[in-house]
Amino acid sequence: MPFHLGNGHSEEPREEIVVTGVGLITSIGAGKEEFWRNLMAGRSGIGPVTAFSTENFPVHRGGEVKDFNAECYIRRLPPGTAGRTSQLAIAASKLALDDAKLSFTESDLEESGVVVGTTSGEPGVIERFDDLYVEGNINRLGPEFISKYPCNLLAAHVAGELQLGGEVLTIPTACAAGNYAVAHAADLLQLRRAKIMLAGGSDSFSRITYTGFARLGAISADLCRPFDRNRKGMIPGEGAAMLVLERRSDAIARGARIYAAIAGYGLSCDAFHMTSASPEGDGAVRAMEMALRTSGILPEQVDYISAHGTGTATNDRLETVAIKRIFKDHAYDVPVSSIKSMLGHAMGAASAIESVACVLAITEGRMPATANLETADPECDLDYVANTPRDRELKVVMNNAYAFGGNNSCLIFRSCEA
Repeated sequence: MPFHLGNGHSEEPREEIVVTGVGLITSIGAGKEEFWRNLMAGRSGIGPVTAFSTENFPVHRGGEVKDFNAECYIRRLPPGTAGRTSQLAIAASKLALDDAKLSFTESDLEESGVVVGTTSGEPGVIERFDDLYVEGNINRLGPEFISKYPCNLLAAHVAGELQLGGEVLTIPTACAAGNYAVAHAADLLQLRRAKIMLAGGSDSFSRITYTGFARLGAISADLCRPFDRNRKGMIPGEGAAMLVLERRSDAIARGARIYAAIAGYGLSCDAFHMTSASPEGDGAVRAMEMALRTSGILPEQVDYISAHGTGTATNDRLETVAIKRIFKDHAYDVPVSSIKSMLGHAMGAASAIESVACVLAITEGRMPATANLETADPECDLDYVANTPRDRELKVVMNNAYAFGGNNSCLIFRSCEA
């Protein structure tokens, strides 16, 4: 099935864009094998926060990446040049390129680019600024504030490490940013403005982010329970995921393994409230409608939905409402699950990690479960693949992601045999 530009314009069918490599750094493991094995085993990456003290908060848990060593991945950039978020993005990019078995020629480098989605960029740098300011030691800051902090540096650091000469872009659309990045990269490939694109998202664990969600009362004190009647909130996390995208003809020509194709995407904005979605899920509905329309896929053809599924009372209910509005009677037949129940919410990296989970689900024929789902909620009454992964042939998979500021995104992946 040909892919069309995601903006809904009437265009001639363009060449299919496919995923040929995936790389991740997450709270449940690095690399696709460890990540997938732990995801299928229902292992949790959530535990007591170690990055900073939470003694002044009523909550103390997060989904941190443990034992990450940037020196294992960064070879060209001078030591200390890149902040943790950039380091995670570089690591995920290198794992994705290794997985794709890509060796760049000089011309490939000139035609290859990177798009990184994020929520906070490099929060650790501004947190150090804040600490020094409060201590009265701002003179100790040094030039690293300017060289590390600006959010555009996430993609620039990846490009610098890999020597990529194509378009380099950071998209800061918060928790939907990973999907935005993949969508934009697909457009660049279709328009033949690039030959190979790395796309995904990265965010590091942040005291600023944790404080904000804690003050909103949005963090669960124990478990993340998406769609459960007793859910108490999300749990902040961190990580990175990057996907290698190519035109299908180029992938076939080099003998690449193809995970899945990007069938279409939809982006929308609620323009309703800074932190709350439209009461009827209007923005989420528009994003899913556009994704289905641009892909030429009918709702009843969708085999699985990777939900945004944060575990907050409002998000889970509104996502359920939006799915019902789009899928109508079929909503009760399509399985839905949220892997944030195990990883925590990795912010701008979340939908990129979930995109990798989607293409692996297609490849492996298995759907990840929603962990910690014990008590049915009358308002969340769909099939949420509770607690145990499920085997099923998956030809069409939808990935939803929503963000503060009203940013909504939906990607649709399909099996290349579909």
